Amino acid sequence: MGIKSFAARQLAGVLAPQIYKEQSNAIDIQQRLLENLLAVGAKTKFGRTHHLHKNMEPSQFQQQVPICDYEGFTEYIDQIADGEPDVLWRGKPLYFCKSSGTTSGTKYIPVSAAQISDMVRAARNSLMLYVAETGKAQFFDRKMIFLQGSPVLEKHGEIAAGRLSGIVYHHVPFYARASRMPSYEINCIEDWEEKVTAIAKETLHQPMSLISGIPPWVVMYFEKLRELSSKDLIKDIFPNFELFAFGGVNYEPYRHKIESMVGFKIPSVETYPASEGFIAYQDSQQHEGMLLNVNGGIFFEFVELSKIHNTNPERLTLKDVEIGVNYALILTTNAGLWAYSIGDTVKFVSKNPYRIVVTGRIKHFISAFGEHVISEEVEFSLRHAMLDMHCSVTEFTVAPQVTPPDGTAPYHEWFVEFSKLPHSINQFAGMLDEYMKAKNSYYRDLREGHVLQQLKVRAVPAGTFASYMKSIGKLGGQNKVPRLKNDREIANALMQLLNADKG
Repeated sequence: MGIKSFAARQLAGVLAPQIYKEQSNAIDIQQRLLENLLAVGAKTKFGRTHHLHKNMEPSQFQQQVPICDYEGFTEYIDQIADGEPDVLWRGKPLYFCKSSGTTSGTKYIPVSAAQISDMVRAARNSLMLYVAETGKAQFFDRKMIFLQGSPVLEKHGEIAAGRLSGIVYHHVPFYARASRMPSYEINCIEDWEEKVTAIAKETLHQPMSLISGIPPWVVMYFEKLRELSSKDLIKDIFPNFELFAFGGVNYEPYRHKIESMVGFKIPSVETYPASEGFIAYQDSQQHEGMLLNVNGGIFFEFVELSKIHNTNPERLTLKDVEIGVNYALILTTNAGLWAYSIGDTVKFVSKNPYRIVVTGRIKHFISAFGEHVISEEVEFSLRHAMLDMHCSVTEFTVAPQVTPPDGTAPYHEWFVEFSKLPHSINQFAGMLDEYMKAKNSYYRDLREGHVLQQLKVRAVPAGTFASYMKSIGKLGGQNKVPRLKNDREIANALMQLLNADKG
């Protein structure tokens, strides 16, 4: 055992009881956190406008500060970019984190020094809890790779700006710097295909033990490694590979593909970092879900998904949540976001400790006919259909087909890129349809009432989704394909690519 792995095991033994003690006092911690946030916020332009003060009860805070998305903060963001201090938070933010918006183009989310510290601590805790539970820490003695965005920062007004992973690159703890890969020069490559090739060449002969990244881009990295090495299995390229850390998308649709490429069931740790803060991280290999980061600079509120579009919907704090209910996630942070709707939906799978799973996005759904289908339901159905049909999927998305060209009843169209085809696409579609009916009662009623016909699966060639992401300038990094769209924007773009290939 090396010095780093020995130290990690000792630290994990100290930290794990502290983290679970925080969970047992989570409600009190959240209340004190809100008081601290309000004490700072009261001295800002936002705080004066909304009459914030330290002793506000959560109910008073909810009356004074309505739920808001990014568009509601743009005026404040512009003032910060122009150099004005004490707008949303004390002083000026350390960075703006760039992320993709829908109606507003690029979003610039303020990031404070305290928030960076909380993010680094949460990432550390996720690994420490893995070590505490399993006793495995050898990966600290070898190389670790983080597939991430460029660390090159630009300016938005007077504030440095970059992608989250690029910002975090500059704050990796000293004990991990010597082990991390790729090199700074390669990390700065903007073209994703060129970057993956360069990363694979640089790491091919390194003692890689921990690999981290969004699953679809890790698949691309593995494919390039296999091409360069002429070896079929990643375990033969990296015999010391022992832990996969991921976030950004549901792992389940990719699990079979990645494990078949690796050559064994690789242990994994899921994390839930966002531009707005580090929300949760997996704490156990034995239990479902991720531990809510209750002491990480974020005050959490939850709105039942069915009520999120109501005027002034009821906002629940941690003490009021229930297991199994889909909630829209609302954040107030130590970087100056107040009652901010992040756009994600979650549900609790445990309250002792508080563990969540991500179920989708508020704007990523299909309800062209009143079916209210969400990401969790399509991912559940796909996972079970794959198991039944012994196939695997690289990527997929679902769109409604409201007016089929042949004049038949409408249906849901699944665009699926298989890494291992089922023996029958039609049978696979039938299984998906049955799982969807079992998972979503609205969908079942529409199917049984013949409003919708059975869903259809369109198998697309390998590389189709990568070509689509490249065509819109979002190949690689933290970008991912939406699982659901309530229109045919993505579907039509995919069809154009497929038709162009035929031509």
